[in-house]
Amino acid sequence: MAVSMLGFCCCVSRHASCSLLRRARLFLTLRSKFHRSAAASSGLLLSLHKRGVLKDSFPENAAQDQLPRLLQSAPQTVYCGFDPTADSLHVGNLLAIIGLLHFRSAGHNVVALLGGATAQIGDPSGKTSERERLSAEVVEENTRGIRESIQRIFINHEVLFHDRSRPLGTVNVLNNRSWYKSWEVVDFLSETGRHFRMGTMLSRHSVQSRLRSADGMSLTEFTYQVFQAYDFYHLHQIYGCRIQLGGTDQLGNLMSGHEYIHKVSGEEVYGLTIPLVTSTTGDKLGKTAGNAVWLNRDKTSPFELYQFFLRQSDASVERYLKLFTFLPLEEVEKLMEQQREDPSKRLAHKRLAAEVTKLVHGKEGLESAKRCTNALYHSSIQALEQMSDEELQELFREAPFQEMLLEPGTTVLDACRKASAIPDGPKGYRMISEGAVWINHKREDKPEQVLIPNIHILSNGLTLLRVGKKNFHIVKWLSL
Repeated sequence: MAVSMLGFCCCVSRHASCSLLRRARLFLTLRSKFHRSAAASSGLLLSLHKRGVLKDSFPENAAQDQLPRLLQSAPQTVYCGFDPTADSLHVGNLLAIIGLLHFRSAGHNVVALLGGATAQIGDPSGKTSERERLSAEVVEENTRGIRESIQRIFINHEVLFHDRSRPLGTVNVLNNRSWYKSWEVVDFLSETGRHFRMGTMLSRHSVQSRLRSADGMSLTEFTYQVFQAYDFYHLHQIYGCRIQLGGTDQLGNLMSGHEYIHKVSGEEVYGLTIPLVTSTTGDKLGKTAGNAVWLNRDKTSPFELYQFFLRQSDASVERYLKLFTFLPLEEVEKLMEQQREDPSKRLAHKRLAAEVTKLVHGKEGLESAKRCTNALYHSSIQALEQMSDEELQELFREAPFQEMLLEPGTTVLDACRKASAIPDGPKGYRMISEGAVWINHKREDKPEQVLIPNIHILSNGLTLLRVGKKNFHIVKWLSL
């Protein structure tokens, strides 16, 4: 009986161990390799290395000679994969996208591969336990969100950052489900599985660490490297892709793809890894305390993204300017000199926050972030009046948002009670009288005061109520 590939799921019962020392010799850092390579002395790879965007390469001799020559010979195709395990990518994924953007700016073609199939398998790399199984419906929904995010960032880069005097490479956003849905499991294993060796697969660090854990590793996760290797092979066959980008935790999967393609076709392909970006405290960037900073606006607003980078430590800002912006290194050095001359101005932090927000959310997103910043931290009435309903709700995510009918003679007390901002009775009246209520950043201590347009009600029909220090309420007034 034929069994669909996407329904294939079992468990592995045997544990095994194998030394990784033999494979570790295959890797050298890009710093030592490029310094020995005359061909790359002024090339793309050296530039990315100087910025810190690239870390390792595979195989060993790639960074010394073959890969630089390949990149200089003609436009190449480079791919990076993104499994849709959530409905948005987060800041930790941004560096991989930026890596693709650098290659595209240099005239190379790039593929952002969404793992609509592999997300149902689950990548064990960097995980201490198996991912929760995702349904096909959830994966499809997640894929739509991530596709929109990646396409938006590529468009923003092309419009706002790219030097138009240089030709851009092409970009394709693909879904690996499109080629796995036609496979049957027996056919796939018969054709593909015979090229993989158990000893080699068991030696991968991602496998070893899980086999030593209490929960072990399921067969589903164990086969993930086979699927990622086949993805590389498929893109190599269809798009001529010879370079894969991935995080440092993807090293084993990159090796599997290289070995599989070399066995099947005899051709040489290459893997490049990007570093895992952490904060000065060692936390994964954007995932501190489990609160991810997302790239989709409905999960993290432009204001929140802007503030996240604005608040990075002084020790991190220079590195992040090199990693997450396209500013020339000379300009980064100049910014850091200005920062050292007057740290209180935080020029480097502001530029970092602005560049990243503009890349992820465009010019309008950056302007929105600045409006929200002025409204919240500088008590700007003008900024409040310019804000849309969406921006106000993003800025005050926990604040109730209500539409209320503006009747003649409505007082401050009426507005606060209808918005449920204060309790009924004498206590609510006293709260206003004692100065606990603020309307549009101004203290209001007269409960019987009738609401005045352009003071209590802004020109955009909104009122921002604050009770105490942090309890906000947003009212949108409807005219009779």
